[in-house]
Amino acid sequence: MTEISRRTFVGAVGAAGAAAVAGAQLATAASRPRAATTVYVGSYTTSSPAGHGLDVTQRAAGSPALTPVRTVGKLTDVSWFDRTRDGRILYVTNENEGAETGTVSALDISDPSRPKLLGSTSSKGGSPTHLSVHPSQKYVLAANYGSGSVVVLPIESGGKLGAATDLQQHEGKEPHAHQVVTDPSGKWVLAVDLGTDSVYVYSFDIGKGKLKLHKQITLPAGAGPRHLAFHPNSKFAYVAQELRPEITVASWDSATGTVKPIAVVPAVPPGSTGELYPGEITVSRDGKFAYATVRGPNTVAAFTVGDGGAGLTLVSSAPSGGNWPRHLALDPDEKWFYVSNQRSGTVTWLPRDPATGLPGKSAGSLAVPNVNSVFFV
Repeated sequence: MTEISRRTFVGAVGAAGAAAVAGAQLATAASRPRAATTVYVGSYTTSSPAGHGLDVTQRAAGSPALTPVRTVGKLTDVSWFDRTRDGRILYVTNENEGAETGTVSALDISDPSRPKLLGSTSSKGGSPTHLSVHPSQKYVLAANYGSGSVVVLPIESGGKLGAATDLQQHEGKEPHAHQVVTDPSGKWVLAVDLGTDSVYVYSFDIGKGKLKLHKQITLPAGAGPRHLAFHPNSKFAYVAQELRPEITVASWDSATGTVKPIAVVPAVPPGSTGELYPGEITVSRDGKFAYATVRGPNTVAAFTVGDGGAGLTLVSSAPSGGNWPRHLALDPDEKWFYVSNQRSGTVTWLPRDPATGLPGKSAGSLAVPNVNSVFFV
């Protein structure tokens, strides 16, 4: 795989197509809801058509529809979100496509509907695509896709980020770190690297803000691991592979920091052909279901989870309601899926059946050019 944009290496970006759809109507919808949930939407400003960066939207009580409120200025290529435990500070990645390094921005969201930019700090690498706040609330960890590294940024008083305390460079032909998370025990940091087909496990010195490589788990060549999600019982993790339409089921031992692949499950029905690229993966709070987006067929793959987390079975492939579903999120009540369809420039919402856990047909959409992710406050 050559060093090219992470947004285009699996195929040239298609036409925006139905970018206007129902979302255009939502943009001119009724006045701001009286009681609402704030939802942030990230999009690529350096792609064509240009996205907005960071949009603030709201969802009225009893309605799944997202209504635009405002676009936050001075934020480019916003592609991932996380916030502090107290809900006061939001951190976002700024991939800054084409630049030598990206940045991570901090925003005060004391008033969620009016984020205030506190500042941006270098990620010390190209195209930071994912971040997470460490459970200690002292650091933000970010994965640099372009340069294949993981950076540690200290959280200073007031929520701003300081200069990096550590940078771990992955080695290999073409490393592309795509995700960095802390395991449920809070003891280990895991980085998923698409280019080296690996999951890295690091120990973390909280006092010094330093990572130390503990183990590197290598998956089959060409798998392209993208993101992982833990089962609620903390004993298993599910790795979405981008370059093969599969999910790797792995056991997780927090005592020894060991990831052990135990099964590979298809993310598409038998006989599927053409472009087949899984994107995001998530697990329901009760641990009974897992979900993944699949770009190409443009579906939300639903899996039942069995054997205490060790078993994963594909049971449904529902249309995402748009083109190139990069990301999906469940709302806080887990009654709705929100899917970011990058190429059609739409966020679609699909109902979730409370009995079966399965997604239904798209019930509406919001137009956001080159959208990539949704985050509930």
